[in-house]
Amino acid sequence: MPGSGAVTRNTLRRQIADALRDEVLAGRLPPGTEFTVKQIAEQYEVSATPVREALVDLSAQGLLESVQHRGFRVRTYSVDDFRGMIEARMLIVDGIFRRLVERGTGPGAAEMLVSVRRRGEEARRAAQSGSLEVLIGYDLRFWRELSGLVGNTYISEFLHRIRVQCWVFSVPHLQSAQDMRSALWDGHRELVEAVTRADATEVRRIVHVYNQHALDWAAGL
Repeated sequence: MPGSGAVTRNTLRRQIADALRDEVLAGRLPPGTEFTVKQIAEQYEVSATPVREALVDLSAQGLLESVQHRGFRVRTYSVDDFRGMIEARMLIVDGIFRRLVERGTGPGAAEMLVSVRRRGEEARRAAQSGSLEVLIGYDLRFWRELSGLVGNTYISEFLHRIRVQCWVFSVPHLQSAQDMRSALWDGHRELVEAVTRADATEVRRIVHVYNQHALDWAAGL
């Protein structure tokens, strides 16, 4: 089949990008870490082409930055960067819920909410136990599926990208905190229940508390 080589390469490209993203989000590749295409290719025992493409993809997502003649580096975000992310996140999430209230949910929403509720419950448990890596995985899925209720993949993808960047900033600070659990938001269950009831006032209140929690935490860094 003439297209099989391209399919294999694109699959590798996604797998490498996902693996490196997970390493960054877990704090095993902290901000400022530098590496080359050759190093990553040798680590995963693959050719340089899908590695280079994966690193370019992660750079476009804001996780890495290119270092001239030296390869790539995990991006370092400042507190001001984080505040900007939260502001952008606020605007997007507010728009998502305003649209849901105005238009309602589309076909299949009931089934989607069951999945969102499950993700939210797992995220809440992980936050309360301080299981950061588990929390990040469920939290990203929770918000991706919740934003998917509006039926616009561009909105969902944009919010997901900002949320990943928020976690990239947060992870090193959380891992060094004496009381990490107090810094973790765990209102996922309450939010999805309010969305299920179509309680716009309660949704706005929970989202406000959520964003203010992040801003208050950042102010103390």
